[in-house]
Amino acid sequence: MGLLIDGVVYMVTEYQHVKPGKGSAFVRCKMRNVKTNQVLERTFRSSEKLDDVTLEERRMQNLYSSTDGQHFMDMTTYEEVVVPETAIEGARFLQDNLEVVGLFYNGAVVKVSVPNFIIAMVTQSDPGLKGDSSKSGGKPATIDTGATIQVPLFINAGEVIKVDTRTGTYVERAKK
Repeated sequence: MGLLIDGVVYMVTEYQHVKPGKGSAFVRCKMRNVKTNQVLERTFRSSEKLDDVTLEERRMQNLYSSTDGQHFMDMTTYEEVVVPETAIEGARFLQDNLEVVGLFYNGAVVKVSVPNFIIAMVTQSDPGLKGDSSKSGGKPATIDTGATIQVPLFINAGEVIKVDTRTGTYVERAKK
């Protein structure tokens, strides 16, 4: 559910309806700003009027990048949508043809979220040495999206790995 407060769109993440013994009932809400991801906690009385906002999630596919921003294809209407880099959560992990979720408000994309995990190929990494194990530390590696992440010492260039896009960390080796 979305709310419009002072001209800013918020998405309700948690709410709690409270009926105290004395006085009127109220609702405690935890809301997230759709554009900045800032969390806001507010209490609303039953007498307050709020503007309800319709937020729609749609699947989109990444097409290419340009100076205007990232170009996506809406998978329901097959229209091309241009989204600025600032509206993309996890933009450094965008791959060609990657399916993402777009949040729409009034027909325009407000925010794009990449999947929690992606499968990526390591394009550049220092070579591993015999005897390196997963417990002895890490080294920087560049993946096919251009992002640099920390990987265990035994990962070499050309290997396929699973990456957590929320934290930007290596998870495990993956199969092609």
